[in-house]
Amino acid sequence: MKPLLSSLIRFCQKELDKGRYTQPSCKRWQPLLSFIGGLIAISCLGIISNLSNYSLLVAPFGASTVLLFAAPNSPLAQPRNLVFGNLTGAISAVLCVFLIGTSPLASGIAVGLAIALGQAFRCLHPPAGAVALLGVLLKASPIFILIPVLSGSLILLVIAFCFHRLQKREQSYPLHWL
Repeated sequence: MKPLLSSLIRFCQKELDKGRYTQPSCKRWQPLLSFIGGLIAISCLGIISNLSNYSLLVAPFGASTVLLFAAPNSPLAQPRNLVFGNLTGAISAVLCVFLIGTSPLASGIAVGLAIALGQAFRCLHPPAGAVALLGVLLKASPIFILIPVLSGSLILLVIAFCFHRLQKREQSYPLHWL
């Protein structure tokens, strides 16, 4: 067992030394700032959800929040990707529910369509797959596209924009709008 473990350690060390992949690093206070940004964003969505009696897709927006506050320089976190990516997921869900129903096949097609549309329109946003899946599971109607998906995406965008503007950073969010 010991030789196997030491071989595994040597292999891992060689891979790390190659520099093929390194975990992203962050500045000392970034985890705390990311926590605060996520707390504010999801809390605001929750309050608005309670006031409006509309569920604001906490799971996909939670994933979007990770991108917006922990990796704001990622191409997948830019406004075009956030808003249009989530819209492609919502549209995919509504179309699949209308044309196919709510079967597992419809869920798969909705997610696949969200990915394909995100790539085709250069607005790929990984949480859009969760939007598509959740939309099918919730039997989304056309209003789902506007409320909660578009409204929630725009609210997240405004919060992220304001939050990052308040910080004194070398490069502020967003890197580009479109």
